[in-house]
Amino acid sequence: MSTRAPLTVLVVDDEQRSLETLKRTLDDDFVVFTANSAEEGWAVMESELVQIVVSDQRMPGTSGVAFLRTVRDKWPDTVRLILSGHTDAEDIITGINEAGIWQYLLKPWHPDQLLLTLQKAGEVWRLQQENQRLTLELRTNPESLALRVSGLRDQARAKAGFDKLLRSKTSPLNEVCALAQRVAIHDLSVLITGESGTGKELMARAIHYASGRAEQPFVVENCGAMPDNLLESELFGHKRGSFTGAVESHVGLFQQADGGTLFLDEIGETSAAFQVKLLRALQEGEIRPVGSARPVAVDVRLIAATNRDLEADVASGRFREDLYYRVAGMTLHMPTLRERAADIPLIITHLLKQSPLIGQSLTVEAMDLLMRHNWPGNVRELQNEIRRAMALGQGPLLGAALLSTRLHQKVDHRHSPAPVQEDTEGSGQLKQRMERLEAQLIREAMQRNKGNKTHVAEELGLTRVGLRMKLSRLGLDR
Repeated sequence: MSTRAPLTVLVVDDEQRSLETLKRTLDDDFVVFTANSAEEGWAVMESELVQIVVSDQRMPGTSGVAFLRTVRDKWPDTVRLILSGHTDAEDIITGINEAGIWQYLLKPWHPDQLLLTLQKAGEVWRLQQENQRLTLELRTNPESLALRVSGLRDQARAKAGFDKLLRSKTSPLNEVCALAQRVAIHDLSVLITGESGTGKELMARAIHYASGRAEQPFVVENCGAMPDNLLESELFGHKRGSFTGAVESHVGLFQQADGGTLFLDEIGETSAAFQVKLLRALQEGEIRPVGSARPVAVDVRLIAATNRDLEADVASGRFREDLYYRVAGMTLHMPTLRERAADIPLIITHLLKQSPLIGQSLTVEAMDLLMRHNWPGNVRELQNEIRRAMALGQGPLLGAALLSTRLHQKVDHRHSPAPVQEDTEGSGQLKQRMERLEAQLIREAMQRNKGNKTHVAEELGLTRVGLRMKLSRLGLDR
């Protein structure tokens, strides 16, 4: 696990309650400063090294865009974000062009999504610093830089393979990955469906790096976070002066992904008007930047993702049928974590290996809670729970008290295919309770593997001899 020092975040908002909530959400991962006004924010910036600034848009006396414009002028390396309850398109465009805003986030925000966004902002800041170092290196030693870029590309490929989608031998994800590997080598558009947090972007990256475009860019855009005019500018680009706030030309993501893969997340959230423009770009293999008289040819492979039922949206007229067949050359559905309960221990083990404390593990009670939970946020929610426990834990054993309160509440098992049964014998010594839980887990593994002891032993990390001994000791050999 990385030992890098946490980055510093400044949150500016005139609502004290909002500041306190944001600080609590970010405190575990960042050094957080707060300010009630732009003036207080500038004072913090003058006295502290701040890498990320999150500002409300509408504040007394000024706006978030005006505040961040000053931040950009004085501290250009700082990554700047707006967090607002208003979706005025002109505000957004002005903010991006004049204040160099990296993301425009909307209220109400979800803690997991906000944290993920700021973690990405932190990576943007680190990449900016790396880019500056590489620029200096290019001036003195271009051969070394070429080797370094090649090495970084290899690292990206290593982090994005199908093996990074952790799964057991009986996981329903195995069939999806096998199909994706076969599709990857063909220049076919792919639609990835599934609930939020199931790993759709990770699957898209795996497909890209297993394809013939692996040496070219992989570019990501979330279509659900922007109004039409801004999304058109982001994807197709625009010319300077083409609209109010367009103070400089912008190269769109289609051009940035030329030769590579463009991943459009939440494509089901786009409007009918924008779907027409996207369909034209995909059919003709060219885009027209806003304000430009000339089209630009592009060669991209499209991978799209959605958590909506697009076939139902096509039937209702909400999503264009011709665009659906253009983006869904092959459809892959990512199963929920509820459907792949046997994968949970593998994911947890992988996350625990990233802990700075060697040998950290979960108590039986903590594992029991994790196996019982319904995981509406899927793998992303599980990752956050384990990282939270690792951050709060002060020893090698991570107990149930370190997990979120929602995991301690009664679980609705109606959507869970293989829930862990309630421990009706909650009393007794720890050894007895551990044996009951162990018997439950082995019994469920036997059911999933239809009694195949070799597969059960592999899933549980046991030898066949060790499994037979446990079956005998626990009275399960019958």
